[in-house]
Amino acid sequence: MKIIAFAASSSRQSINKQLVSYAASLVENAQVEVLDINDYEMPLYSADREAELGKPQLAQDFLDKIATADALVIGFAEHNGYYTAAYKNLFDWSSRTLQKVYQHKPMVLLATSPGPGGAATVLAAAVGSAPFFDGEVKAHLSIPSFYDNFDADKGQLKKGELAEKLASAMAMLSQ
Repeated sequence: MKIIAFAASSSRQSINKQLVSYAASLVENAQVEVLDINDYEMPLYSADREAELGKPQLAQDFLDKIATADALVIGFAEHNGYYTAAYKNLFDWSSRTLQKVYQHKPMVLLATSPGPGGAATVLAAAVGSAPFFDGEVKAHLSIPSFYDNFDADKGQLKKGELAEKLASAMAMLSQ
C-alpha cells in the first residue's frame, strides 16, 4: 500500500506533519510519502487569476501525487476555527483542475493543536466535506494538547488511550 500523508499547514515545524508522519508509519508494509504543501505554493486563488493564469501546473502536480496513492492521511491545523490559508489555497486551485480532489481514496483525517480543542472544529469541517470531493473517510481523530500527548524525541504518541485510538484509526486503511 502506498500512503500519501501531509499536514494541511505551511509551518516548517508543523505538529500536524509530525502527527501524520507517525500515524502513517503505523500501517504495516506501507510505502509512505510525506508531502510538504509548501512545495505547491501558488498565487492566491481568485476567478480573475484563474482567467489570467489558467490552471497552475503545481495544482496538477498535487493531484498527480494523490493519484499515485492507495490511501491518504491528512493532518489539519486550525487557524481561527478553519483551514489554514495555505491549504485552502492549494485545495481551491486543485479543485478547479479536478473537482473530485481526493479521487475516491480511502483516508484517515487527523488534527492536533497545542490546546485542549485539538483542532476539532476544522477536523469536523474536513470530515463533513471530504465525501463531496470524493474522499472515503475511514476514520478521523483529534489529538488535543499535542505537547502533552506526543513524545517529540521518539516521534510518537505517548502510550495510552489516544495512541490506541490512533492505531485503530490507521488500521481502518487496511480494511
